[in-house]
Amino acid sequence: MSNIWGMNLKVSIFGESHGECVGVVISNLPAGIRLDLEAIQAELNRRKPGKSALETPRKEDDAFKIMSGYFNEYTTGAPLAMIIENTNTKSKDYGDIKQMPRPGHADYTAYMKYKGFHDYRGGGHFSGRLTAGIVFAGAVAKQILSKLGISIGAVIESVGMVADERIDSLIVTEAQLEAWRTSAFPVVHPEKGAAMRQLIEDMRVDHNSVGGVIRCIGLNIPVGLGEPFFDSFESRLAYMLFSIPAVKGVAFGLGFDVAKLDGKQANDDFYMDGGLFKTKTNNAGGILGGITNGMPLDVQVAFKPTPSIGQEQQTVNVETLEEKTIAIEGRHDACIIPRAVPVVEAAMAITLLDLLLGEEKDVSWW
Repeated sequence: MSNIWGMNLKVSIFGESHGECVGVVISNLPAGIRLDLEAIQAELNRRKPGKSALETPRKEDDAFKIMSGYFNEYTTGAPLAMIIENTNTKSKDYGDIKQMPRPGHADYTAYMKYKGFHDYRGGGHFSGRLTAGIVFAGAVAKQILSKLGISIGAVIESVGMVADERIDSLIVTEAQLEAWRTSAFPVVHPEKGAAMRQLIEDMRVDHNSVGGVIRCIGLNIPVGLGEPFFDSFESRLAYMLFSIPAVKGVAFGLGFDVAKLDGKQANDDFYMDGGLFKTKTNNAGGILGGITNGMPLDVQVAFKPTPSIGQEQQTVNVETLEEKTIAIEGRHDACIIPRAVPVVEAAMAITLLDLLLGEEKDVSWW
């Protein structure tokens, strides 16, 4: 399995959904970074399950333990290792899926690739529970990035067919990003958020699920991050985002809609603002030629519906090759979008820090 990401900052996640714990090891962090542990826990609390009726009833405190790399409130330069114990598992709910892979899940591909030796309980290493380590790493990265004035926030743009207004990234403020980060269900218009919540509840009652789109914006981004061709900023961020379970689409700026425009419409005209190069629009999402241009980073991330649903679906017993009907039991989210918001933010933060570490030779700014 490949569980290490990064060129300069190395992030390695480990664990299984129903194993003893999940966690992360972050290597190449400079020594002497003061960490606000309460702020890190607050980020993990945004992602943890069981906070509302719209989420899985599995309740986990997601209280983290730092095992190394931290002493007297500061990073030591050694790998920063963290674990979160799994305390509320119900593995008996997954007894049948060893032979009967769930549609939409990694059960079949994992069975074939790992010869049936993988931990299938709750999705094992393929579970969204592993994103707790990503959120921890992102929370650390956010604290470092804040020293440079970089701010990141994400908003729910749509759930199913219920879509909110697409706000212009050029008018998004740091206060707006903070409001999104402190909201349990961040949206532009509350009435749209209410309609999204109702749709999720309807799906839950119907033992079904729904997906959606999260939009993440980063402000005060330095010019020059990204290493074209293959380590362009889009490539690195998309690499991290597509590692998040259930992500099926990533788009920067206008994304696919830019193909509907002509060149004059699509190009972002330059102008000078107090000695700074800026663009009048941000169709490119803050990236030109794979390199950040100083404008807001703007990325949309599409998540598929939660594949675990209580309605009957068709599958095949991998041992007998008999076609079977399966209705998935256990505790699952009718929509993972609200809990995925901090994960998307973390992915952007980790990517930014990784590339910044490659640019910065003098780390006095820590």
